[in-house]
Formats: sequence, C-alpha cells, structure tokens
Amino acid sequence: MNMKKHKTTIRRILSSIGRYKWGVLASLACALITVVLTLYVPILTGKAIDCILAPGSVDFAVMGRILTKIGVIILITAVSQWLMSHINNIITYRVVKDIRVRAFAKVESLPLKYIDSHSHGDIISRLIADIDQFSDGLLMGFTQLFTGILTILGTLIFMFTINPAIAVVVILVTPVSLFVASFIAKRTYTMFRKQSQTRGELTSLVEEMLGSQKVVLAFGYEEETQSQFEEINERLRVWGLKATFFSSITNPATRFVNSLVYASVGIAGAFAAISGYLSVGQLSSFLSYANQYTKPFNEISGVVTELQNALASAARVFELIDEEPQIPDAPEAAVLTAVKGEVSLSEVNFSYDPEIPLIENMNLEVKPGQRVAIVGPTGCGKSTVINLLMRFYDVDSGSIQVDGNDVREITRKSLRTSYGMVLQETWLKSGTIRDN
Repeated sequence: MNMKKHKTTIRRILSSIGRYKWGVLASLACALITVVLTLYVPILTGKAIDCILAPGSVDFAVMGRILTKIGVIILITAVSQWLMSHINNIITYRVVKDIRVRAFAKVESLPLKYIDSHSHGDIISRLIADIDQFSDGLLMGFTQLFTGILTILGTLIFMFTINPAIAVVVILVTPVSLFVASFIAKRTYTMFRKQSQTRGELTSLVEEMLGSQKVVLAFGYEEETQSQFEEINERLRVWGLKATFFSSITNPATRFVNSLVYASVGIAGAFAAISGYLSVGQLSSFLSYANQYTKPFNEISGVVTELQNALASAARVFELIDEEPQIPDAPEAAVLTAVKGEVSLSEVNFSYDPEIPLIENMNLEVKPGQRVAIVGPTGCGKSTVINLLMRFYDVDSGSIQVDGNDVREITRKSLRTSYGMVLQETWLKSGTIRDN
C-alpha cells in the first residue's frame, strides 16, 4: 500500500471512531488520571527513602502519611485503568460492528458482476477474518497508545522538574527508540498485508472445495486440490513467518534501547548524587522514571506492529466498501403491476468480457402462457439469458421488454417479484419457510 492510501485508511478509521468522541474523551481523561497518578508515586517513594537514610532518625509520622497517600493513589489508579479498558472495549466493538454492517450492506448492493468475478472465500475473509484482525489491533491501540504517549510526555515533565541535565541525557537517547520502531513498522506492514491476502485465497479455496466436494470426487480432482492447498498454505507460512519474525524482534530491540537509557540515567545520576546535586531519594525517583519512560516504547512498538496488521486488514475491508454499487433504479422507473407475461428480446448483445463475444443479436418473442425451452451446451449462454431477464446484468446493446416495458425502465424489485425462479441447485436462507 502506498503512503497516500495508508493515510486515507487511517483517516477513515479515525472518522469511524469520531462517532464516539465522548467515549474517546472519557478514555483520554482516564488515561491522563492513570498516568499522572502513576508518575506521582515515584516522587512519594523518593521522599520516603530520604526519610530513612540517616541511622536512628526515621520519621515514622511522615512515612505513615506517605504510605497512606500511595495506597489511595494505587486504588484510584486501578479504578481509572479499569474504566479506561471498559470504555475502550465499548468503542472498539461498536466501531467494528459499524464497519461490518457497512461491509455486509455493500455486499447486498454490489452488482452480480462483482460477486461473480471475485472468489466468495475472499469476500467472506474480508467480512470476518480481516475485521477481526482490525478489531484486535484497534483495541490494543486504544488501550496502550494513549497511556504510552501520555507516560512518555509525563515522565519527561517530571524528570525536568527534578534535574533538567539528566532529563536531556534521556532525550538524546530517545531517537534510537524511534528509529527502531520506524524500522520495524515499515517492514511489517507489507508482510501482514500479504499474509492477509493469502489467508483470503486459502479461505476461498477451502470454501470452494467444501461446497463442490461431490464434483471433486466425481472427477478425481483430489490430488490437484491438495496441490493447490499446499501451495497457498506454503505461501501463507512464508508470509506469516516473515511477519512474525519482524514483529518478534520489536521487544528485544526496544529492551536494548531501554537498557541504554537506564544505564545512562544511572551513571549520570550517580555522579550528580555524589556531587550533591541529587538526593538518594531523587536518584531513586529518576531511575524509576527512566524505567517508566522507556517501557511505553516497548508497548508502542508492539502496538505499531499490531496496528500495521490492523491497517492492512482495514484497507481490504474499505476496498470492499468502496466498490461501485449496483446502478440504482432511475427516479422515474415504473413499478410493474398486473403482469401478463409477454417477454421480448430485441437485438440483444451481451458478453462478460468485451474480448470474448457471447450473445450477439438475439431476438426472441414469448407470448403470455407460452412455454419456451432454451437448450444448448455448457457455456452457450443459457444462464446468461436468465441473468439478463432478471436484470442481474444489463444488456450491452438492444433491449429486453416485459409487457412492452423496457426492463431498464422498471424497478428491479417489481421486475423480479413478477418472475418465478427455480434454480438447478436448491438453496434456502436461514429462517422460516415464510421468510424464504
């Protein structure tokens, strides 16, 4: 996917989330409370350490107040984290529900030409597997991205209030983390997209083979089917391993960077404490902040990997949603009533592929009550005539008329309601006989 399409996908996801802006604001508020309180605890811990440094001079009264305050903060933080997770779950699954409803509605409005020219398994994969992948990435993004970014900003602010010089040391090492995250993100997106596409191919093959198992057995096609399955499955394995490899190096790579930051703070802080610029309690707070500062980079790197997977899946779903729908009925389209059953085809030309002629200059008159059988070898256009009569497809030229009305000037619903159609393969929708 090029960068422009990537950005478009992100904008559309944000637009879908925008419907629940109050939930997002509530989640941000909970994230802010969680981060601020979590970052306030090291300051209290540092003060507690400074209360017990001198032999025999422990200030138990101050220690008691500090410990009570820490306990209350931990309780509030826990409640805030639970609320944030609960709100994020609600937003994520509502957004996913909205997108899935839109995607299914689009399938219902797509022209038959699209359904015939795309594998059914791939369409099913987009509606189910890709949307599930998207929901997983979106949920992780909500849960960790907000708190991660706020934690990074918050720790920097707290570190600058304690000792600006050491905070600068931390900032200087930060670009290494950003480089690592960017390096991994660029390489994982393509692989996750290929993995998603190949999964759609595999779903398509399995769906087709299961639905046509009698045909497979009748023609002894088992070995060819197995070979196709193994080839697609092997490609899925390759892309899956590549995507997993690059995503799995995220954690060790960012941990290495974290260790650099922690070591830099430890060395600089030790010299500052020896020189009297920092107390031991403040150094303890600083080391805690250094650890909390680098931890979100681990989480965000993991989130970036999941988001790449989610974006690849979302892009496939949006491609389906963006497909051109069936040409709507004309505003002045007539409603067919009191049908007599006179059908005529006049100079009809039609082909699925412009390069491959199929029906040319077909003329047919059928009077009310007359029975007409259309026979011929496979591929001669028998089913195509039915598709044209039902207006699943429109003619390339010529016209089809029912009771003297061109079918393109009649509403599809009234036209199709006027026909009785019995397919060669029986099918029923789930539901009652009346529903069908």
